[in-house]
Amino acid sequence: MSFKLSEEFKTKAAHICARYPRRDAALIPLLLELQAEAGFVAEEAMDALAQYLELPYSRVKAVVTFYTMFNRAPAGKYHLQVCRNISCHMAGAPGLLARLRGKLGIAEGETTKDGLFTLSTVECLGACGSAPVIQVNEDYFENLDEMKLDSLLEDLRHGKHPLKR
Repeated sequence: MSFKLSEEFKTKAAHICARYPRRDAALIPLLLELQAEAGFVAEEAMDALAQYLELPYSRVKAVVTFYTMFNRAPAGKYHLQVCRNISCHMAGAPGLLARLRGKLGIAEGETTKDGLFTLSTVECLGACGSAPVIQVNEDYFENLDEMKLDSLLEDLRHGKHPLKR
């Protein structure tokens, strides 16, 4: 059975496309919508979106594989993305990554058995002045150390959003 874009998605897509001079300019916002619906962007969804926008599938796939914000497989409730660029590296990101591996019992690209956490590394989050940085879903957590990281994990495990107390 082939993937079909939902009617709700098509309605949102029409509004999003209307904001751009060309439909293909709406590719990233539409990919974000697809991901919001399913939690990730499946191959079949990429193909359906390519057809909807009248773009080559390869163009849609290139965008999804280039940007780390797109998940190509189901991710946990909290997607932890550790910056591995030079500023974060020098400020302690390798130690934080090792701590996350140990505390969560997973490696990069894996999800905990309870589906709560997915761990990834990313090349740069663009917050070098606040290194080390970890992105959790859409939120940045900056100037992290082991104590702040442990507190962040505990809050997330208990369903508390650390930025919205």
